Amino acid sequence: MSLTGPAPSERAETIGAAVAAFVRDVVVPYEQDPRRDAHGPSDELVAEMRAKARAAGVLTPHILGDGEHLTQRETAYVLRQSGLSPLGPLAVNTAAPDEGNMYLLGKVGSAEQKRRFLEPLVRGEARSAFFMTEPAGEGGAGSDPSMMKTRAVLDGNHWVVNGRKAFITGAQGAQVGIVMAKSEDGACMFLVDLPDPAITIERVLDTIDTSMPGGHAVVRIENLRVPPDQMLGQSGDGFKYAQIRLAPARLSHCMRWLGACLRANEIATDYACRREAFGKAIIDHEGIGFMLAENRIDLKQAELMIDWCADVLDAGGGGGAESSMAKVAVSEALMRVADRCVQVMGGTGVTGDTIVEQVFREIRAFRIYDGPTEVHKWSLAKAIKRNWRAAQ
Repeated sequence: MSLTGPAPSERAETIGAAVAAFVRDVVVPYEQDPRRDAHGPSDELVAEMRAKARAAGVLTPHILGDGEHLTQRETAYVLRQSGLSPLGPLAVNTAAPDEGNMYLLGKVGSAEQKRRFLEPLVRGEARSAFFMTEPAGEGGAGSDPSMMKTRAVLDGNHWVVNGRKAFITGAQGAQVGIVMAKSEDGACMFLVDLPDPAITIERVLDTIDTSMPGGHAVVRIENLRVPPDQMLGQSGDGFKYAQIRLAPARLSHCMRWLGACLRANEIATDYACRREAFGKAIIDHEGIGFMLAENRIDLKQAELMIDWCADVLDAGGGGGAESSMAKVAVSEALMRVADRCVQVMGGTGVTGDTIVEQVFREIRAFRIYDGPTEVHKWSLAKAIKRNWRAAQ
C-alpha cells in the first residue's frame, strides 16, 4: 500500500511523466546557461525554454485546454516534476507568482478580465507580478496585510492608487500586475497593464535566491489611474481574495521545492556512492549514510504533508490552517534536506558545479516567502486558543 494514499490519477501520471522527462532532458542543460544573473534568468532564456515546452505539449500543464485546473492532488504531482530543476517551473509555466496569479484570476476575474489578463499568462506569453508587500521601514504591510499603506481613492470614473511596495517578485519585465490597495471599503485588488509610467521600479534587491526572472523589486506607485472594470472583484474584499490565492500558493511552493530537493538528493546520493575516502565509498561511513537516510525520511514526510493539504483543498476546505502547517513542516524539512546535501558533497556542494548550492539558497528564502515559519506558527497558536475557548 502506498504511504501517500491514493495513487496519482491517470491523467496526472501521464502529464507528470511528460513534464519530468522534459525537465530532465531539455531544461537541465540550461542550468549552466550564462543568461542568468543575481536577479534571475533573463526573459530571453525563459521565452526560449517556453517555446520548447509549448512544442513538447507541456506548457502550463496544470491547466487543461478547456481552462479546467487539475485537482490540488494532481497539481501536487505535476508541479513536483516541474521542480526537478530550478528552471523547470519557469520553462513549463508553473512558477510563482504566475501560477498563483492565474489561479486567482480564474477564481475571481470577470470574463473580460480573463480574456485580457489571464489568457496571455496561461499561454506563457506574459509574466505577472503581485503587488502586496510594502517596505518594512515605513510600517507597511508584510506578514500583517492589515497594515497596508497603499491607498485607492475614487476620482470621477477612475480609481487613483498611491503607495510603495517591496519584494515584488518579477515586477521588472512583467506585463500583468495585480495591485493591492486600501479604499474606504477596505482592501482592493486592481489589474493593470505593465509597464505603466505611474509604477516606477526604484531598485531590484540583491537577495539570496536567484531563480525568478526580474528578481524582487522595490516599487513606487504615483497617481496610478485604474478604470473600475479593472478592479478584481468588489471593493473591500481584497483580503478575502488574497486568501483565495495564498492558501494554494503556499502549497504550490511546497510542491515545486520538493521536486528541487528530490533532485538535489539524487545528486548528493550519486556523489556519495562514487566518492571514496578512507578505503570505501563515503556513503558507507555512517556520518554520510545517516544523512542520506534522514533525507529520505524528510522527503517522504514532506510529500505526505503536501498530499494531505491538497486533499483538504480538494474537499472544499478553506485550507488556511492546513496550508500554514504544510508551509512550516515542508519548508523546514526541505531546509534540512538541502543542508545535508551540501554537507554530503563537501567542497563541491558549495560550488555552482551542480544545482545543490542554488537549491540550498532558494529553500532558505522559501522559509520566509509566503509567510515566515514564525508567523504561521503564531496563526496556528491563535486557532488552537480559539478552539480551546469554543470547547469550554
